[in-house]
Amino acid sequence: MDYGHELVFGTFLTPAVENAERVIALAQLTEQVGLDLVTLQDHPYQPRLLDAWTLLSVIASHTQTVKVSTNVANLPLRHPVVLARSVATLDRITGGRVELGLGAGGFLQAVAANGGPELTTGQSITALEEAIAIIREVWTPEGGGIRLAGKHYTVSGAKRGPAPAHEVEIWLGAYKPRMLALTGRLADGWLPSSGYLPPEELAEKNKLIDEAAVAAGRDPSEVRRLYNLSGRFDGRGGFLQGPEEVWVEQLAELTLTEGMSTYILGSDDPDDIRRFADVAEGVREAVSSARSAASASSSTTSASTSSADALSAAPAVGSPSSAPGGRAAGSFSVVPTPPPAVKRSAVQPWDESERPTGPALDPNRTYTPHELASGQHLIQVHDHLRAELDQIRDLVEQVAAGSMGVGQARSHINTMTMRQNNWTLGVYCESYCRLVTTHHSIEDASLFPRLRRADPALAPVVNRLQEEHLVIHDVLEGVDKALVGLVDGSGDINGLRAAVDLLDDVLLSHLSYEERELVEPLARLGVM
Repeated sequence: MDYGHELVFGTFLTPAVENAERVIALAQLTEQVGLDLVTLQDHPYQPRLLDAWTLLSVIASHTQTVKVSTNVANLPLRHPVVLARSVATLDRITGGRVELGLGAGGFLQAVAANGGPELTTGQSITALEEAIAIIREVWTPEGGGIRLAGKHYTVSGAKRGPAPAHEVEIWLGAYKPRMLALTGRLADGWLPSSGYLPPEELAEKNKLIDEAAVAAGRDPSEVRRLYNLSGRFDGRGGFLQGPEEVWVEQLAELTLTEGMSTYILGSDDPDDIRRFADVAEGVREAVSSARSAASASSSTTSASTSSADALSAAPAVGSPSSAPGGRAAGSFSVVPTPPPAVKRSAVQPWDESERPTGPALDPNRTYTPHELASGQHLIQVHDHLRAELDQIRDLVEQVAAGSMGVGQARSHINTMTMRQNNWTLGVYCESYCRLVTTHHSIEDASLFPRLRRADPALAPVVNRLQEEHLVIHDVLEGVDKALVGLVDGSGDINGLRAAVDLLDDVLLSHLSYEERELVEPLARLGVM
């Protein structure tokens, strides 16, 4: 789900001893191209790397706007009282440009070899929890001496301060259940790396964080979701393997479906950093558009009907009127969008009566607000696609009339020649077709396999949905061909209308079927 966080983009630079000036220059480039954050790894036991906090201080003195952070600080070799004061000092000097990425200290043998404590993995997590409490006490100016007695850290009357210039966030590098639970209870952010945690595993880890946050009385949205990225702009296929537009689509989808909101590029290549700045701009635009569409959809629903009216006006998921076979309704209040009552096209590429249905709902099952939000999120994503489809139809009719409402559709000039209108329409439709294709590709590669594993009884439904994705792909190709024909003279507006009519029928029917069958499993199984 989308937690609604502001998007942040930054770099993860290598603090190599032999390249100190280059690291500073790359940090300055990060700022110059409009990115927000510079981060450094922290391995005090590694002599080939510069000291992270010293270098971050120099970087901060050579920049004006970017924030700086460790990614992540090695706690066992940095006592929490001293670390807290180092962070607060730099934050005050920079006017609030410091955050704290923090880890339990992954290379425990190297820590011990350099005079640090000899801890097991479990002990290091306990020490981390104690350290977070100490750090926050140091940053809190009010109160007497700090007195905390833990298994690994004991503070007996330490003085408080200095307080940082702003509320410094603590981001934890976490992968295993106990660390993820600690993140949900205490941290301000979660900072995994794509090299260790691929995108298809984010949902499972997010769920553990969210559950821990709720159990601690926190809203899961209080935990920012960050992601260290590795990829290639010249790659072909896979996650972040391809040109900028591939990165934009994949990262925007991660924000909208998994809630990731801070993306940090691991690269020391200036060209990569410049291209990542273009990616950042594209992701911001895509996410802003999707959030605006979801907000507009919610506002329209609220203005036209109350929640109670909506539930009485439309069948609930699993009710006899909403599912073939008369499945019994459970206590589930998320309402799927029904398909249009009238078809626009005479062509029907599939038989809707052959669609399988999922397992019967448990009438005694109750759902938490967080679970219901997971089901509702699929509808919000679909509503964005529906809104975009409506805009395409409007553009087609304006082209047919020889004019285009450019202020509404493209925010360009008010009048264009027919040929320019056609090209503008083509660009817009291509963008929409790519959005639909990306949405389906992510479902096929990530969401659907998780649903099959979580509930094998859903396999027939998931298989059918994937088959329909292939049909929709062919229909989208038909829209592209109709657009080309309209531009080069081999087709006409009626051919384009027919192609869009068919797209309208198959896509709206498919989205309604998917919602009817999946919103409840998504809530129940927690896989989105």
